[in-house]
Amino acid sequence: MDKATRFGIEIEMTGLTREDAAKAARTVLGGELNYSGSYYDTYELKTADGRVWKFTYDGSIRCETKRNGMRETATRLHSVEMVSPILTYEEDIESLQEVVRALRKAGAFANNSCGIHIHLDGQDHTPRSIRNFVNIIYARNDLFYKALGIEANRARYCKKMDEHLVTAMNKKKPATFSAIEDIWYAGYRGSREAHYHDSRYHFLNLHSFFHGHRTVELRGFNSTLHAGEVRSYIVLALALNNQALTQSSASTKKPQVENEKFAMRTYLNRIGFIGEEYKACREHLTKLLSGSAAWRFRPAA
Repeated sequence: MDKATRFGIEIEMTGLTREDAAKAARTVLGGELNYSGSYYDTYELKTADGRVWKFTYDGSIRCETKRNGMRETATRLHSVEMVSPILTYEEDIESLQEVVRALRKAGAFANNSCGIHIHLDGQDHTPRSIRNFVNIIYARNDLFYKALGIEANRARYCKKMDEHLVTAMNKKKPATFSAIEDIWYAGYRGSREAHYHDSRYHFLNLHSFFHGHRTVELRGFNSTLHAGEVRSYIVLALALNNQALTQSSASTKKPQVENEKFAMRTYLNRIGFIGEEYKACREHLTKLLSGSAAWRFRPAA
């Protein structure tokens, strides 16, 4: 994992208003709070370093609040998507986790309509590394979906990698970004320039790379206001990105499935989740899987 890689994170939540979410973040980050309005009814928190954290409306969020410990339907004011500025793990992970804790304390929670999206800086990517990334995600589609607990109602916003896309990518072995772009958009109608292009709704989104801010987006995370889970998602995203960048090639072969937890643990070790520093991350990313993390096959009695 390259801890210096730049990334941004979008965390969807409900339970409190956008204004209250921005105020909760300000207790950690300080800064000046402004209401910028627009259709997305955005609050912006500008911190002393000049970066801006946004708290904006998202129509896909099912708005709720809690009364006497029970959830009930709330107004659109309770649709909150926190959009971070550009961050790095080295400099910002602790502050980000403190913001998450402050939001939770202020009443924020995530229901099953909420997701987390992580945008990774694409400036170092090459056509080879982008093809690697596609293959890495495709090979572990099923394992990642189980490990991350992606439910059917959210899967349409973070679909698995299309087999026809992966087949075309590896058959043609595109040597330019333009060639990869043509494969990515094959079969879709409408302008590639559209912000909400249908191709974006995949676990790995390259629409943001070709017609966004030149980022590679990972969308396959359920939202959470658990700071440790948020950290584990970021570490996974950074490690996957580093694997795509540094390997000479990546296979589309599916891993063994007779022991999901062991398969995930060994894969995480392979991409850098080694030692006490990442123990909690390993636990978060394997806790939903079946099997044993210690043994691929059950030891003989």
